[in-house]
Amino acid sequence: MKIRPVVLCGGAGTRLWTNSKNNLAKQFIDFGGWTLLGKTFERLKNPIYDYPIISTNKKYIKQIRSYLKKFKIKKYKIVLEPSKQNTGPAILAATLIKDIPNSQPLMFFTADHLIDKITIFNKAISKNRYKLTKKNIFVFGIKPTSPSVEYGYFLTKKNKGNIDKVLKFIEKPMLSKAKSVVKKGGYWNSGMFFIRKDSIIYNFKKHQPKTFKNCLKAVLKAKYKNNTYSLNKTSFLKTKAKSFDYAILEKTNEINSIKLNIPWSDLGSWKEILKVYNKNKLKYFNKKNVFHRPWGKYINLFRGKNFLIKELIINKQSSISLQKHHHRYEHWLITKGKAKITINHQTIYRKAGESAYIPKGSIHRIENLFNKPIKIMEAQTGEVLKESDIVRYKDIYGRIN
Repeated sequence: MKIRPVVLCGGAGTRLWTNSKNNLAKQFIDFGGWTLLGKTFERLKNPIYDYPIISTNKKYIKQIRSYLKKFKIKKYKIVLEPSKQNTGPAILAATLIKDIPNSQPLMFFTADHLIDKITIFNKAISKNRYKLTKKNIFVFGIKPTSPSVEYGYFLTKKNKGNIDKVLKFIEKPMLSKAKSVVKKGGYWNSGMFFIRKDSIIYNFKKHQPKTFKNCLKAVLKAKYKNNTYSLNKTSFLKTKAKSFDYAILEKTNEINSIKLNIPWSDLGSWKEILKVYNKNKLKYFNKKNVFHRPWGKYINLFRGKNFLIKELIINKQSSISLQKHHHRYEHWLITKGKAKITINHQTIYRKAGESAYIPKGSIHRIENLFNKPIKIMEAQTGEVLKESDIVRYKDIYGRIN
């Protein structure tokens, strides 16, 4: 029996946007010829997978269908939620449709994750598929590249059969706690799960019986048309809006992990997005987009919908003007050197690997007090992203009108 991939594609990706009303959900953002949902669908073309099931909501149905057509996925099922009830009910409802046999191994993918070294990833899935039982759950852990406050963690111990049993989950911690967890061998909790259908049913019946009852009714009463199950709204709204982590993982002892040392990110912040662009900036470089300034130069790498990615290179003993913007927010990732950064009345120093956020309307400046250039990756976000949106207050090059 092949592995059935289930793609969870209902998230709004609101963490990236200060004003999320007019912006794309993260999985649909064009980052320069690629999207996270597109990467997810590419991942499913391996022969270990059966046809996919996509769990989403009415808001995204047209986009989902266009992606399925673009990636030539002809066989699929869509489970359409009438409201957002978090990942617990979403996972359960997608599992309960009649297309899935009871002992079917299911791989739950989140539509907005970036994963490299897919061969290693798929080998790990194939290797562990025979360890699935009617009660256990496998979660995917990623070896941390550094202590991060943006991800949850878990700790494990070796069990019989050389299986890593999960001992404890740690929600997104403070930096000091993250450092301690990493030292103890903690792994990032990726939010991806490998589990059989009968195990999901067993765990929900045991730990969330009311949610199971109402979700089952929502599926049984669903309307089916064009490969799409439209869940019954009345029944689905009675389910508790809980994440799969809170609903199940924190209540069961039968959790194992698949630990991977591969590049992975949920691109949940502009800092993480800027890391990707910095790694691949040669692919985006065009000499026509290099602009020289008295303090150094900047390179426009990619302009997306309501965001612009740039690299700033600030010469030694140089400074941009003390300025503000009426229409945009800025996110900075220092990639080389050490920067003195002014944000209103606050002064901070940031070195390579560290970041800073510049709210719209704040008076700010970058200064290079040292004898080596500073390199900064910058993401501008907002509906107006123009150089004319600069109000200068102080400038050592005499550029104040």
